[in-house]
Amino acid sequence: MASDGVLKRQKKKSIACRRCHTHKIKCSGGQPCSKCRQSGCPAECIYVNRDRQIKVHESYLDQLAAENERLREQLSRSPVFGSPEGNIRSEDTPVLGSDTYVQNPMLGERAWFQPYDPSKPPVHIGEAACTAFATRLRQVLSRSKTTSHMPCTRYTPESTLMKMRNTSTQWPSLAQARLLIQIVFNQVSRVYHLVLRKSTIDELEEVYREADFDNPVLTCKFFALFALGEVYSTRSNVSLECGVPGAAYYVHAMMLIPILPERPSLTHIESILLLSLYSYFLNRRHSAFLLVGSAMRLGLTLGLNHDIPKCQCPDPVDQQHRIRLWWAIYVFDRIYGSKVGWPIQIADDDIHVEMPSTVPGDVHDEQFSDTQFLVSSIYLARITGQVIEKVYSRKKQPDSFLQREQKLLISLKQWAQALPPHVRLDRDGAGPKNVVSLHLQFNQCIILATRPILLYTLIQSRDANHANQNTPQTQIQILKTLSDACIHAARYNHSLIVAEWTNGSLPIMGYFYAHYLFSAALVMVLSSQILSENQSDYALFETAFEILRAMRAHGNLAATEFYDNLECVQQCLDKTQPPHVIPSAKRGSNAGNPLPGESSQIQDQHPNDALPVLTGQAAQRASEVGLSGGLALPGTNSGASGTFGNEMVFLDESMEQFLAQPDVDFGPLDLSGVQIGVADAVYSWPNFSLWTA
Repeated sequence: MASDGVLKRQKKKSIACRRCHTHKIKCSGGQPCSKCRQSGCPAECIYVNRDRQIKVHESYLDQLAAENERLREQLSRSPVFGSPEGNIRSEDTPVLGSDTYVQNPMLGERAWFQPYDPSKPPVHIGEAACTAFATRLRQVLSRSKTTSHMPCTRYTPESTLMKMRNTSTQWPSLAQARLLIQIVFNQVSRVYHLVLRKSTIDELEEVYREADFDNPVLTCKFFALFALGEVYSTRSNVSLECGVPGAAYYVHAMMLIPILPERPSLTHIESILLLSLYSYFLNRRHSAFLLVGSAMRLGLTLGLNHDIPKCQCPDPVDQQHRIRLWWAIYVFDRIYGSKVGWPIQIADDDIHVEMPSTVPGDVHDEQFSDTQFLVSSIYLARITGQVIEKVYSRKKQPDSFLQREQKLLISLKQWAQALPPHVRLDRDGAGPKNVVSLHLQFNQCIILATRPILLYTLIQSRDANHANQNTPQTQIQILKTLSDACIHAARYNHSLIVAEWTNGSLPIMGYFYAHYLFSAALVMVLSSQILSENQSDYALFETAFEILRAMRAHGNLAATEFYDNLECVQQCLDKTQPPHVIPSAKRGSNAGNPLPGESSQIQDQHPNDALPVLTGQAAQRASEVGLSGGLALPGTNSGASGTFGNEMVFLDESMEQFLAQPDVDFGPLDLSGVQIGVADAVYSWPNFSLWTA
């Protein structure tokens, strides 16, 4: 600060320069004031504040004006306004305070890129991806900066698909075609609206009746349906170039859409959405993202994001199909983004179409699925998109990190409370497959929102002196509340998936169930490491490990990738933990030499017949924590009337207090000395504030 002093803010009536004060005239307050400027002595203007004098030189005032102009110019180029230089901070760039727009403190300044092949560009790793979180966990467990991300190589490459392109793929018999489409209706159409059910069957019958097998639009749609029908009903087929059932239909359908239409039809958009969903069975997440992006832009060209006048679309079935098809695109966009961390492709403010409704008469049940379920899934997808935007985005946010956590959890609580009775799970966690799938996504949303806190808690717990001495009790309680919410959601998802597996109803080739199980398993590792009373959660990790191994043995590519990641996590535990803390079964390295009492291999048969595969030590530990007796969850009150399952997480007293706080701001947390990642890694900022920045 200049030695000449700075003009302090005072009440206007108490400020006057010496000249005006002496002549008893009103001072304009300028710098210099108008009287001094008129007198010909503007170089110096002395202000008097009662009995205190402060001298302000004109050169200092010019310096302040120049500094203000320079800061104003820098602010116009700051990341708040979306500048491409936003990730580069110089020493002169102003740091925005907690009362302005701030960045998520859990993320580094720069994006995370992973080199896979020196001849190809590095791949961007989204921080919301569960595989990315697994890498962060391994960094913490190993205390190593050199722990690198595992490359995703467990997918069907283009070369394999190109080989299948030249094979002649014939239409199935009419009876087989009907069966495949009915499987899709049972497995997919109850969760997402992608096609009109009765109209699709009528189209199929007409194709076979007229022998119209050369129509490219209908061929693309039905081959996409056949691909999904096969992958949901059969296990791997090693006789094909690709071991994933239905891949031949998928490749043939993809060949029919390389040139996007200038005037798209709804059937074209239906086909693209079906193919994007099947891409996940090939573990081709990027392809799925590109396809749903194309579907969204084609939908925008048709104005699906707007309500269409009834005079231009008088048929209520056609009108409702437009509405539901748009919301299917929307749900895919949000759900796909949450798996890998991609930003949403359209903002909620740009959507002006009403929610799905029920068409009067019997025609609704013939063409559409349950309306209330669909509306619930849309609102959950909206919250999921908000989680990615507010927790894992690098853009500046007007709220502190904990304020965002609070708002997200409040939204999730309100969503759970507003569920219609038939969209809830019963006390044992049982329900229709579409309802189970919806609740799995709900719990995954809680996990996504809170697991950065859980990992931070693990970092703190590994430095007991730092945690006990430097962390206030209020912060410790908030950390525990959010960590418990994450653990509870993971346990519940784990229990739901184990129940599906033991009932033989879990899709053996499915991506999403494998993904939810993998996400829950990572949280189980964290839980067992943080609290000694939660060490039994490691049994749940082992159980998930076994299920993923079984799915891998049947050719599930996503399960293979997730299994490899869990194996690396387990190896970190083996290297860093004493034997009495976490017993290691080392199942990955002993697949050929099973442990005593453990099955030597997974039989090559349908999962209904292969169960139970959770034997030996894994089954024993699972029994100890209540898995064999149903969905008993640690910390839940199974006798609470009307409140069970995932709703229990919001009934905890500390959680209620956290959600009720009008302003969540508890001061900074210190991460000094915790350097676990690469240069661009998350959780590696020194002295960042988790609470106010």
